[in-house]
Amino acid sequence: MELHAIATTTRHRTDCAIVGVYEKGLLSAAAADLDQQLGKPLSRLIKEGDVSGKLGETLLVTVPKGNAARILIVGMGAKDKFGRKQYRKALLAALNAVKKTGSTNATCYLSQETVAATSAYYLGRTSAEVAAHSTYRIPDLKTAKKPAPSPLKTLNIAILGSQERIQAEKGLRHGTGISSGMALTRDLGNLPANICTPTYLAKTAQELARVHRSSLTVRVMDQAAIRKLKMGSFLSVTAGSDQPPRLIVLEYKGGNSKAAPVALVGKGITFDTGGISIKPAAAMDEMKYDMCGAATVLGVFKAVANLKLPINLVGIIATCENMPSGSATKPGDVVKSMSGQTIEILNTDAEGRLVLCDALTYVRRYSPKAVIDIATLTGACVVALGNQYSGLFSNDEDLSSALVQAGKRAEDGAWPMPVDEEYADQLRSNFADMANVGGREAGAITAACFLAKFVEGMKWAHLDIAGTAWISGANKGGTGRPVPLLMDFLINHK
Repeated sequence: MELHAIATTTRHRTDCAIVGVYEKGLLSAAAADLDQQLGKPLSRLIKEGDVSGKLGETLLVTVPKGNAARILIVGMGAKDKFGRKQYRKALLAALNAVKKTGSTNATCYLSQETVAATSAYYLGRTSAEVAAHSTYRIPDLKTAKKPAPSPLKTLNIAILGSQERIQAEKGLRHGTGISSGMALTRDLGNLPANICTPTYLAKTAQELARVHRSSLTVRVMDQAAIRKLKMGSFLSVTAGSDQPPRLIVLEYKGGNSKAAPVALVGKGITFDTGGISIKPAAAMDEMKYDMCGAATVLGVFKAVANLKLPINLVGIIATCENMPSGSATKPGDVVKSMSGQTIEILNTDAEGRLVLCDALTYVRRYSPKAVIDIATLTGACVVALGNQYSGLFSNDEDLSSALVQAGKRAEDGAWPMPVDEEYADQLRSNFADMANVGGREAGAITAACFLAKFVEGMKWAHLDIAGTAWISGANKGGTGRPVPLLMDFLINHK
């Protein structure tokens, strides 16, 4: 779908004009203008009770005259509460309705309303993200005939003011780039684990580098290379699987050649049975999403490359399966990490931290100015924060604050959590430098404390996305989070 920000009035010719009505039948400015032009049909619909103004409710009106062949009325809720979240919900409802018509183009006038605590840039960016969300389709493997694509090809976002239009265009461009990364992240998560293997993730990274060969390079290391790096912790996780592991290294160079990069480290467990500490069968299919940290890194790199951001970025993805077999790592085994520290593995289902710790050690060679790891790490984080916020753990207040603010701007929230030494004490072991679990209490925190043992001297943050990377139930699927948060951070990072 093509997206444009245009400075226009309701005299603009379009297949479908999207206008809003607030609660209590209060017309938006564009709706009032159209209503006046056409002899007040919208006012009559409100009077007759066909339009309530409830947020997200829609009504399609075909008009015999005027510049719009159709008018799509969408409820905007209470006028004094109309902010970005309400704008997002109203626009998504409107686009879902417009797609069911024969409209090839539409003009949205909701963006001419006062949207609390936002700007023309963020309205443009939000509009692009909503448009992409409305057209996203899960890469299903069904053999039935696919539904016909929507005829809607162009969406115009009406903006008042020339400077505001310029900012909205920038927002549309950024939103389109971010959405391209989100779509890749969602696609990879939604694919079944027999397709999306460590080798598949590596090939995806290589294809990204082929498309963006001027700015992006990729190196893929096999099991022999990983062993040569002495990543004993990483290799302990893949010991029971027939799928070969991969260490994927991405480098994007868009900034000054001497500038230190930001580093992203992604957990890429393409399927997690729990290993010998096997998981319950119920909902185990969702463990194909245990590589969403890796998928996020790939999505961010695609978005950054598409937008040609003037930054340097490094991505490290440690990817493998966690399977039970005769060769699998056992509870009580002790392994040596790349850092030289030894780990007693008390629970083989706490495997994400075992691949991440070696990846975090590896990233030191790039002397990054900041390191952010992304992982579907703990069910405990879901218990603590639900599906609304990603857990945020950091050893640097400035980095933590920057990520929190990015999450707020992107509407992809992260909630700061402690990483105190008192929690790290739970990881003590009689047989190794540390254990890989610290008991039931504060499970998300002790997992972060484990990772903190491998990032000393680096500015580091950890995003636990176990509750936000996908949704369960009838609409099961990947969300693309936290690509928006990380992209906002990178766009605004100095």
